[in-house]
Amino acid sequence: MSEKNIIFGLHAVEALLANQPERIRRAYLIDHAKQHERSDHKLQKIIKAFGGHGISYDWLSREALDRLTHQGKHQGVAVECAAARSHSESDLKDLLDKLQEPPLLLILDSIQDPHNLGACLRTADAAGVHAVLAPKDKSVGLTPTVTKVACGAAEVVPFVQVTNLARTLEQLKERGIWLFGMADGAEKSLYQEDLKIPLGLVLGNEEKGLRHLTRETCDVLLKIPMQGFVSSLNVSVATGVCLFEVLRQRKRLL
Repeated sequence: MSEKNIIFGLHAVEALLANQPERIRRAYLIDHAKQHERSDHKLQKIIKAFGGHGISYDWLSREALDRLTHQGKHQGVAVECAAARSHSESDLKDLLDKLQEPPLLLILDSIQDPHNLGACLRTADAAGVHAVLAPKDKSVGLTPTVTKVACGAAEVVPFVQVTNLARTLEQLKERGIWLFGMADGAEKSLYQEDLKIPLGLVLGNEEKGLRHLTRETCDVLLKIPMQGFVSSLNVSVATGVCLFEVLRQRKRLL
């Protein structure tokens, strides 16, 4: 029997209710007799939404809810749901065809830490990224932890896992999308580049950075100028720095 797909936490469950309530099979709430969460009013709002969508729910003790979420920070609510709809390369093509503005893609090469992927998705949503791409192999997918850390972004930002990342990158280039790879030791700074054009920002693995073929496929390699003693940033932090520089430049056009 396969493991249940459990999504937990106030923001993640609220986003699921707002965007894909049909995925929820059953909900679980912390027993009011034992819970004293300061966010109780938020739980009441969620309970009302469950009723509006006809979603059944059970009351569980804190200990039972802790076990269900594998000791995750559930904030008093969890749902069992169908797996998130996976997006394919054809979905990405349709999305790009419909855009009325220069594409902004976030491409994550072999990110394996679910906390990093969740944080990247959250930042991608905040910066207006149109889709996040990642290879299927040696990369984390949309796990419950990713969804929790993403605080709802996993339910609204298209996440596309591709079979062959290098091939997908070449197809993006054929569409006129420039690929900017972030790499330590690059000669050009992020702040020297025009980021208003159609682009994909490519960031690599937490420890090894971009794989060789991915690096070679990028049009330009950029670096984030570092002033201190550390040589690099966490991938989710670097993602935030890069995406909001794109947003800063593009906002000048509005």
